[in-house]
Amino acid sequence: MPRQVFVFDPPERFIAGTVGLPGERTFFLQASGDGRTVSVSLEKLQVRVLAERLAELLDTVERAGGATGEPVEDNDPLDTPVEEEFRVGNMGLAWDGDAELCVIEAMAQGSDAEDSDVEPLADAVDGPDALRVRVTAGVARGFVQRAMRVVAAGRPPCPLCGLPLDTEGHVCPRQNGHRR
Repeated sequence: MPRQVFVFDPPERFIAGTVGLPGERTFFLQASGDGRTVSVSLEKLQVRVLAERLAELLDTVERAGGATGEPVEDNDPLDTPVEEEFRVGNMGLAWDGDAELCVIEAMAQGSDAEDSDVEPLADAVDGPDALRVRVTAGVARGFVQRAMRVVAAGRPPCPLCGLPLDTEGHVCPRQNGHRR
């Protein structure tokens, strides 16, 4: 089946955000521009890893004498209504040295073996849907800062195991399954 690739080059906004209360939040990447908004859901861990890897990529580019930029802050909430286009499976990052832009792609979870064969950032005709954005280093740094704040805004971690603590505690593996 032909895939749909939502391309924002560049987006007016590219942010990570959540819907719901801590412990019940759904995480989203959202890109908007040219009168359209695309929201894709993903796991908290995926948001954290994307932000960490994007920061590493930007640091590497900067050390090599590439583009730098002050973070472009965006503290506004997600655009509503938040309608999920797909749930993210794989993601890819790249640096376009000629245009001095970060390329970020989030691909839908594949429903079959053929979908899992498509590499992120490939221009394959068939495969899972994807959200692809091309942003400046400043926008990418702003995305990283916001994403890390969004991830940290959840439930506090257990000091023993690092898992999130509920208001009534949790079953802690470091306590041999006893409540903490």
